[in-house]
Amino acid sequence: MVQPSFGTNTPGVETASSASPLPDSVITARTDSYFNRTKQIVSHFGDCEVTYAYFIRRPVISAPGLMLEWLKNVMAQRNAPYKVEIVHPEGEWVGAGEPLVYITGSFTHLADLETLLLQKLGSPCVAAHRAYQIALSLPHTRFLAMDARHCAGYEMQELMAYAASVGGRAAQRDGAIGFVGTANDAVAPFFDTTQGYGTMPHALIGYAGSTVRAAEMFSELYPDTNLVVLVDYFGKEITDALAVCRRFPDLAAQGKLAMRLDTHGGRFLEGLNPQESYAVVDRHAPQALRRYRSDTELRYLIGTGVSAAAVWRMRDALDEAGFPHVKIIASSGFGVTKCACMADAKAPIDVVGTGSFIPDLWNETYATADIVSYNGTERVKIGREFLLPSARAAQKGPSA
Repeated sequence: MVQPSFGTNTPGVETASSASPLPDSVITARTDSYFNRTKQIVSHFGDCEVTYAYFIRRPVISAPGLMLEWLKNVMAQRNAPYKVEIVHPEGEWVGAGEPLVYITGSFTHLADLETLLLQKLGSPCVAAHRAYQIALSLPHTRFLAMDARHCAGYEMQELMAYAASVGGRAAQRDGAIGFVGTANDAVAPFFDTTQGYGTMPHALIGYAGSTVRAAEMFSELYPDTNLVVLVDYFGKEITDALAVCRRFPDLAAQGKLAMRLDTHGGRFLEGLNPQESYAVVDRHAPQALRRYRSDTELRYLIGTGVSAAAVWRMRDALDEAGFPHVKIIASSGFGVTKCACMADAKAPIDVVGTGSFIPDLWNETYATADIVSYNGTERVKIGREFLLPSARAAQKGPSA
């Protein structure tokens, strides 16, 4: 039996846990009962070859890799031949309702897989679209996928990390740097890396008793790793950042030291208030403030938390103190709108860590499948005729 070639070399997909085949008994237990009963009925009355169309009702970036790898492994386990037509290759933009893939094979062997295939398709496609938009909003900034803590278990974590990698590569094709890694070793292969990135949480600073001491502890144990220091624990971002720079002047000069801003939304970065924040942004990017802004956009520019003003204030303080090579890493709610505001303000962010590509509205992630052909005869429920292969061919025209 020859397995289909999907035309993608996505790192990490072949070794992903969520692409591993499952025993039939587990598939039966996890799938919807009416698909199991359909499988039994078809097996009793006679199998037929069917073609499924898989689609999503909103625009997405195509991310079918994990779904198709899992299907390949299950069908190999069942020794069941099948065919796949990828309408939109991985990383390609897909319009609302457009079929992403067609899958053709035995009805008996495909009927009970629909539930699990849909689970592995919808959310990655939506998350990939969001990751793509985020990366394009700040095209000159590197992004790290920091979504693991927000995921409902490891399979979701794999789906989201895979999605970020797909959306990031799509953004790279359009000129952005995109997502270059993740915070977690297990899903690092999706980004063609071997390990997750990250240095310290707030808890380490609390344990150490000071920001400088936490940096010293980290540097002592990991001397060959670039040092990224959280500076908001004591509410003295500027003071602590400069203290760390003075403690590690060689790392600062070599560009191996970075300050991570994660100031929460309940207060301003050290030394800022509404007036000072406005003045900072007005000095560096006045055009960002001189147009209509929603309350949310204004908060991202000059409000509390990690605002554009906060980023600029940190950059100014580092440069004025003689540390121009120290980098700034920002986190905390970096979705599409916040990233776009940062771009408008020309905020000097070197790296953003975010999990905000996880879909906000989960009902937007629901993928759907319909059978469009039975033994070569096209047939689909009323209202879904747009999925028929003949309808697609007609839309393309005679020259397609």
